[in-house]
Amino acid sequence: MISSAYIHIPFCEKICHYCDFTKFFYEEKMADQYLDALNKEIQFYLADEKQTVKTIFVGGGTPTALNLNQLDYLLRMIDRYFDVNTVLEYTFEANPGDLNEDKIKLLKSYGVNRISMGVQVFDNQLLEELGRLHRIDDVDKNISDLKKHGITNISIDMMYGLPNQTLAGFGESIDKALSYDLPHYSSYSLQIEPKTIFYQRYQKGKLHKPPEEIEADMFQLLIDKMKGNGKVQYEISNFAEPGFESKHNLTYWDNNYYYGFGAGSHGYLPGQRIINLRPFPAYVKEANDSGRPVLHTETIGKREQIEEELFLGLRKRVGIDREQFQRKYQIDLNAIYGRQIRDLIARGWLEETKQGIRMTEHGQMFGNEVFQQFLLDDQTDVNDVTT
Repeated sequence: MISSAYIHIPFCEKICHYCDFTKFFYEEKMADQYLDALNKEIQFYLADEKQTVKTIFVGGGTPTALNLNQLDYLLRMIDRYFDVNTVLEYTFEANPGDLNEDKIKLLKSYGVNRISMGVQVFDNQLLEELGRLHRIDDVDKNISDLKKHGITNISIDMMYGLPNQTLAGFGESIDKALSYDLPHYSSYSLQIEPKTIFYQRYQKGKLHKPPEEIEADMFQLLIDKMKGNGKVQYEISNFAEPGFESKHNLTYWDNNYYYGFGAGSHGYLPGQRIINLRPFPAYVKEANDSGRPVLHTETIGKREQIEEELFLGLRKRVGIDREQFQRKYQIDLNAIYGRQIRDLIARGWLEETKQGIRMTEHGQMFGNEVFQQFLLDDQTDVNDVTT
């Protein structure tokens, strides 16, 4: 069963200096063309029969960069192809400052019940250095307006390890974020990605991140402050009050199937991952011509599924459930990964639980190194492993 749908809206009023997502400067005519092409793509896959999914996530870019008429067109499109009344979690990403009261009322009228707000940092100087347009006052107003109109399931995204960011400064950002007493928070360390302004500066020696040990201290401070305020860490970078974990993101971390629509989006269907074209002209042309603007399709066999089950599942604080793993793949977890598990436990990065295995709090600092241990070697045939 395909349990979720991701819909990508790639437009932004300004391109942030760190962002490598598929995005374009907002222009009204381009956005109109894109939405028509998006409609063609969704129609190709879903025809006219409304789909029942548990979650819908509209991300970007900045979906709320669309004007009111375009936003209405998008919401009507989603309503046409999905049974919104049965959706448990319907999320829109938003940038502070783009989200006025008219847009909030429109989103609410179409059943949107969750907003994920890209704040990044509560420091106006750092916001300017990141290339962000909003300021702290915009966050205050948007959160107040959302609550006023009955949307209280709000998440804030933050970043750490930013150029010129101190440990004390990050602590102040966390405190400000927690002062809103929202049900969900996410925070990620800055990654300097190719083809970004920050990457160009880094290559020229003009951009300096905090040392790794300070970044590790920031992560620990995040965990401690969230825990102290009743926000439970349920994934490496995500914290929530019980019951407010992101159901959509859990689709990814549980390695379940989902649709992906829009330029540069990824969909995960039984046996295959579909990666869409990124460039605007190529996406629009192919969506209009064939309804299938695909860059390429990856075959996902049992081996790839198992590897991804470990990469993704270990991001969650509950980790991997042995019984669920065996039911899903007809393989005992230790039969295929016993050596890796023993080695990582010995290093203090993994621990046994009643249900299975999970990363230790310390092990989360070395997540990528942990995940690499679960890449299967070429000699491993998952179909020959007995339980």
